[in-house]
Amino acid sequence: MSLKPILGKIQRELKEKDEVREQVQMDMRRATRLSKQAILFTHQERLGDAKKLLDEAGKLFAKLNKVAKAHPDMVYTGMVDAAYEEYAESQTLLRLVEENRFTSPEELRVPSVAYVLGLGDVIGELRRRTLDTLRKGEVKMAENCLQIMEKIYMELMSMDDAYMLVHGLRRKGDVARHVIEATRGDITLEARRTSLERSIKRLEKALKNQGKS
Repeated sequence: MSLKPILGKIQRELKEKDEVREQVQMDMRRATRLSKQAILFTHQERLGDAKKLLDEAGKLFAKLNKVAKAHPDMVYTGMVDAAYEEYAESQTLLRLVEENRFTSPEELRVPSVAYVLGLGDVIGELRRRTLDTLRKGEVKMAENCLQIMEKIYMELMSMDDAYMLVHGLRRKGDVARHVIEATRGDITLEARRTSLERSIKRLEKALKNQGKS
């Protein structure tokens, strides 16, 4: 039996797999970009635009799942993991901002590990939202963001096994702790500044009224 036909078949299979891999990488890069842009739109309160981008990203993941039936190994790559993680982060942030609720991995159709890691990154995005609200003088809304940040952190911290099984979660937890502390300090300073400003205005008003009497 000739070896050439056997190797020729293998070569064709490898070429096909390489073409599929290139397409998957292209799709995952695009999904990641769409998710990052959706996060930016969410911060800008352009929620409709954010949803459109995430719908487009979702179609790319649906396409990936179809490809995975013939090439299951394509799903287990760093680029796919990163794309899912960014998508989970963006979706979670959008739902929190728009509906004030958490979503499950099943609802988002993302792997559990990507969901957990994405959730950890949401804390950083909530800090950004907190600072935006503080600049607008909305201390109460900033405090609400801080409460959500703390809730995410505490719930992740309670997952003892996850810290051993999910690579990168411990580092995200350490970063989140510092982010939360910094955010609490920012809110405290702004609350004190606002309180002092109100006191000064009340005093000015009282002195003005006293001068009229």
